[in-house]
Amino acid sequence: MAGITTQFFESTGRVSFIATAKGFPMSQPYPPDGKNPYRSPVQPGQAPAYLNQPAMQGDKTGGIIPYKNPHALIGYYLGIVGLLPILGMPFGIAAIVLGIMGLRNRARNPIIKGSVHAVIAICCGAFSLLCGGILSLGLISVLLTQK
Repeated sequence: MAGITTQFFESTGRVSFIATAKGFPMSQPYPPDGKNPYRSPVQPGQAPAYLNQPAMQGDKTGGIIPYKNPHALIGYYLGIVGLLPILGMPFGIAAIVLGIMGLRNRARNPIIKGSVHAVIAICCGAFSLLCGGILSLGLISVLLTQK
């Protein structure tokens, strides 16, 4: 007989509703064959399947600093330094080259991180070349028009 029974717990002041299905009295929580439909497929003492896969080594820093991809990391720092006016153009070129090398390292070995650092290195390097070029052209035009 299906139904809902209630229990009141005086210690907590809560009411619990317990549903019973037809053919499954409250004293028998599982179907008559004894198999628990909600049982874990992993037997006690066994490790889950995802733990049996080969371990991949990640970064000790949680992937924030890509120390296993030095091209991307150094390119990132050079890209930031490359934002300095005039002096930054050589650093910008180096940042672009190292950023591309960092992306290639990441593509060859997905365990190492640093793709974001490499992209930032390329973007900062390109921006520093663009700004440095415009600034250099401006200085040259000012110097030529003064005579």
